[in-house]
Amino acid sequence: MNKNTISLLKSCNQGCKYATNSMEKLYPHIKDDKFRKVIDDYNNKHIKLGDECHQMLNKYGADEKDPNPMATMFSKMSIDVKMLNDDSTKKIAEVMFDGCHMGIKSVSQDLNKYQDAEQDSRNLAKELIDIEQNYMKDLVGYL
Repeated sequence: MNKNTISLLKSCNQGCKYATNSMEKLYPHIKDDKFRKVIDDYNNKHIKLGDECHQMLNKYGADEKDPNPMATMFSKMSIDVKMLNDDSTKKIAEVMFDGCHMGIKSVSQDLNKYQDAEQDSRNLAKELIDIEQNYMKDLVGYL
């Protein structure tokens, strides 16, 4: 185990938390049952992957990295403002689509940055990227 393995796992865990926090914040605005199911499915996938990150971090004796409180507050405020004027399915899909894009970018950068991280953590990061890419594909129909 090396420190880059821990850093990559913390990044993935943090990304899963950002995603689930955003989805749960948007959930009350969702009116379409089919769209709600899509959000639920991806929220559950992020929770499951976050749990895997947590278990791996415990295995290595490392603590989780919570999302930056300022970034969390900004994200919450940003979502509130975006939903204030338009809480349509299309707007929610746009917000989630943008979040997926940011998540893919962030995890991909860390995957490149921590190239000597152990393979199990790299696989987990790649799985998170795949989840985000698939989520974007499923959101396209709602844009």
